[in-house]
Order: sequence, then structure tokens, then C-alpha cells
Amino acid sequence: MSTHRVKLGKRLLSLVKSRELVGLRLRKKEQLDELASEVAIPDMGGFDVVRLKAEGKDTDAALDEVRQREEVELGTHVYHVPGSDRALVPTGEIFIIFAEGVGEEEQQLALDEFRLELVERRGPLRLIARVTPESPNPVKVAQRLQAASLVLHAEPDMEALPDEYDFSLPPDPLIPWQWPLRNTGLLPDSAQRARPGADARVLDAWQRLGHTGSSDITIAVIDTGFDLAHPDLQAKVVKPWNLRTRSPFIPQGDPRYVHGTPVASIALGAPNGNGMVGAAPQARFMPVHGPTFGLRTTEEMFRYCADEGADIIVCSWGTTDPAFALSPLKEEAIAYAARKGRKGKGCVVLFAVGNENLEYINYYAAHPDVIAVAASTSSDRHAPYSNRGREVWVCAPSSGEWPVLAARASWDQGNPHMAGEFRYYYDGISRGDRYKHFGGTSAACPLVAGVCALILSANPELTARQVKEILRDTADKIGDPSEYFNGHSPRYGYGRVNADRAVAEALRRRDAAAPAEPAIPPAGRVTMKGQGLFRFSVAPQPAKGWAVQTGVFGSYANVLIQAARLRKMFDVDVVVHIAELNGKTVYRIMAGPFDKKKKALQLLERMRAQGVDGLLRDLSALG
Repeated sequence: MSTHRVKLGKRLLSLVKSRELVGLRLRKKEQLDELASEVAIPDMGGFDVVRLKAEGKDTDAALDEVRQREEVELGTHVYHVPGSDRALVPTGEIFIIFAEGVGEEEQQLALDEFRLELVERRGPLRLIARVTPESPNPVKVAQRLQAASLVLHAEPDMEALPDEYDFSLPPDPLIPWQWPLRNTGLLPDSAQRARPGADARVLDAWQRLGHTGSSDITIAVIDTGFDLAHPDLQAKVVKPWNLRTRSPFIPQGDPRYVHGTPVASIALGAPNGNGMVGAAPQARFMPVHGPTFGLRTTEEMFRYCADEGADIIVCSWGTTDPAFALSPLKEEAIAYAARKGRKGKGCVVLFAVGNENLEYINYYAAHPDVIAVAASTSSDRHAPYSNRGREVWVCAPSSGEWPVLAARASWDQGNPHMAGEFRYYYDGISRGDRYKHFGGTSAACPLVAGVCALILSANPELTARQVKEILRDTADKIGDPSEYFNGHSPRYGYGRVNADRAVAEALRRRDAAAPAEPAIPPAGRVTMKGQGLFRFSVAPQPAKGWAVQTGVFGSYANVLIQAARLRKMFDVDVVVHIAELNGKTVYRIMAGPFDKKKKALQLLERMRAQGVDGLLRDLSALG
């Protein structure tokens, strides 16, 4: 079915015509049963959204037939936004705001061009118009008006059922303890206080999206110690890989390996009503077990993730030991994933900067294609253990003043130097036997990975480089402003990650990049690009006589095309009036001129007979 790009409110949206539903406004409501096989939405703003009794006809033909019935006051197509089943019903009215300086005559020309009738004036530049039986449908009219140089805004009135605020947080009971997602300043079960707002704005991002991310996004976690039976991970696993055995079997139960479970949970813990959730709780989980610093293993791990469909790769490990710094082959392995993954858009690769309190970062995190993640605290301060350097890209909330809640493997023995619940919890208070306190840049890195998954949920067409740019451009500057040089701090990078702003930017880029539907030129207006050769002469025109104005253009190329069209169709001269409108040069195109008003009226009738509308102009008023 046809799709239209129309600005509704502040966003440019794609509207898809429903294949089955139409909107009917009836004079005799009791006859609805005769027309409809099903009422999908009754009485929505005066419309009933229905499926017609088509009797073998397609929806368009059935609607055209129903419109002719006496009891039908208005019949219209129903639209929806791709990915949503919310019905949008155009009422036939269009709210129009003209540019400064556009007079009533030009406004009327725009209305006449689309056979609109004036409903109400809201001021010298604002009005409400309504389509007539001779008009195109209101969505097409609004689309064309939005492209007109004289119009600042044209929005079709669309009936739709309002949200009932049915988006709610996942029911997992430990969310109040997950202060990196939203920090209110209060830490449950603790007298410790945090700084309100010292968080990653994840809950705000969910609210903006209207959901908690896409299940089409896969996050690969390269680490050791994955408890694949953990309730927050078990239902999410796809394409696991063991680098040590070259098999899909991930070892379970080894007390030496417990790190991967909390890392994965912070990125993508499931919203299952038990325990905690990750920043991108709908994302799929690709566990890759057993990283080492070997050349072949490094190549294998990144190629496996890229070739098997990972969108994001999380590495909360690395080294600051020069003996294991990146070699050219290792650099190429990371670059392969970051540039060739996701069918050429690149996997988003993240590394923790490391916890050694050094003035340089994990060598792997310093790779130019990597997002290097540092740690900030619950008070928006630099976590003192977090390494520093010019390659730090962003920071994210983690331990330093108060730890982060995460999942723990069933075989995790906790801190061997502590007793009881102190083995797992900083304050000795249990939050469940499958969870623990966690921290370091190992916790900050997967949190940013989850934010990247939300960014790709909002706009899956983004490249890895664009995701990295969005994180940079939307991060919140924290700490002392004096330590930022050209927007960058060696401690905080470009700032603390802000999921809400990042998702908003991803949505903005999605809407800006969407291809506009080719406009169908309305009568009397040319919207094609000016191309070709023209013979054109210039001579002054006295400000007297009469002409037929057919349009006002901001592009001189359109002036030439329209002039050639009018001369060919009607064998008349064309004059151009050049004026300033809202600080820009515009061109009025007029056919003629004529000494007598009668001749101009005769031309106007000829033009209208051939589908070209216009407005009679007294040239003396333009002198």
C-alpha cells in the first residue's frame, strides 16, 4: 500500500495506508451494520473504524462506492505508522501556517490549488482548511503543502486513540536498587546517599522508545564464567561459542570463572519479574567464552562475533602490560568486526579502560574503532580506580562510592576473605541468592553496551561509527568543566553516557534519513529539479495591466521550468516578479500580461480547463 511522508507535530513520519480498515462518519448510525463486516474501533472522534463488506472488491474500490451513499457523511482511508497498529484517521481538516509576509491572495491561491475550503482563520498567517470532493486526500494535500515555499507548517488533523500510559517498568523487584539506570539519590537499605541524576538515564530512554529495546539486537559478551541457567540469561542465549574447545558448549560450574555472568546481566538481564534487568533487557545474548591474548584466539573471537550476527561486542577485560599490547594482527581483528560486521555497518565494539588507576588505558580499549568506557560514581565523580587517557570515549556509573547490582553465577563463591552475605554484598544485606554487588570499569562497559543496543533499537541503520558519534555528542559533561579540552576529559571522556539523549538523537537521524516520497506536482506547480537548457531573455515589464499568477517559487530553476511549461501550453508570454519574503528571494510566475482584465480572465478559464490553477493579478499593485 502507498506510503506518505508527513510532518505530524515536530516529527516527519511515514504513514502507511491500511489494507483493510477505513473510517466512516455516518448521518444514520443505525445503518453501520449494512456497510461494515466488523467495527474495529467504534466512535473515535466521530468516526467508526471498520472493515467494509467488500464483496470481492479491494478496499479502495469498496470505499469509493460507500462514499456515494446518502447516509455516509465522510469516508476516509485509515493510516498507521510502520511498526505500530495505532489507527490514524484523517478528519479532512488541515491546519496551515503561512510564512511571514504571505498575503491573503497568495493564501487563497494555495487553497484553490488543492480545491480546499476555508473553515476558520486563526490570525493573518494561520488558518484551518478542509478538503472538498474535488481535493486529493488530506494526507497528500498536507504533504504537498509542506513542500511549498510559502508554507511554514501544514498538518492534517488525525484522529487517534490516546495512550493510556500503558508503558510501565519491567516488574523485576530489584530495579529500585539499580541506581545506574535511574538515580534518585536514595539507595534502598542504606544510609548512604547518592547524587540525584548521577545515572545513565536508561529509564528515560525506555520511556522515549515506549519499550525496553528490540529483541532483534544481539549483544556478544566475550568473557569467562557464564551461568547459562541464570533466570536473567537462560532464555536469551543465541550461538554460544567456547574459544578453548572450538565448540558451542560453555563450561558451567568452575569457581575460577564467574566474571561473565554479572557483565552480561548489566547489559541485557531479562525483564522476567525476577531480580534485576539489564539496560537493554530485550536484547539477545551471544556468550563467547575463554578469551586470551593469543593472535589466533583474538582473530577467532572477533570474527566469530561479526560473522555470526552480533550487533554489539562487550569486552570487560584487557591489559596495560606492554608485553601484550595490540599487534597489527590484533588491531586488524578488532577492525574487521568494527567495520565489516552487521553487513558492513560494523559491530559496535566496547572495551573497559581498566581499573589500575593509571594515566593510560587498556591497550585494547585504545584501538581507534573501539568505544573506551571509563567509570564514574553514584555522585558523578571520577571513580579513582578508572584509568585515564586521551582515548577514553565516555564514562558510565559504576562503583567507587556505592556498588552496582548484578547477577551472579550459582557457583560464585564471592569474596573468600569475607563471611556470610558480605561475600557478595558490600553492606552484608542480601538482595537475593542469585545476585551480588559488582563494579569497576567491568560494570561500566556493559552498561554502555546496553545503551548502544537501545540506540540501535531506535535506528538499526546506524553504522558503528555513527553510534560512537552519538555517544560522544549526547554525553553529559560531569566533573570540573576546566578539565575538558575541546569537549574531552582524560577522566570522563566526552562525558557520562546519557541513554535518553542518545536514543533521541538516533530517532532524529532515523527520521532525517528516511527517503521522502516523490511529490506528485499539483495543478499549476512544478516540483521537479530544474534541468535542461533554456533560451531566456530579460526585459523590464511596466507595472500595469493584468496577468495570471500561477505560483511562487524559491528556486530559480523552477522558474525556468514553469515559464517553459506555460509558454508551451498556452502560447503566452511569462513575467517574473522578484520579491523578498522572510529574508529570502522568491519569484512570482505570471502568464501575460494583458492590457485588459477580460483577456486575463479568458486565459485563466483556459488554464483551469486544462487543470492549471491561478490567481488574477493587477500588475500595478506590484510596482
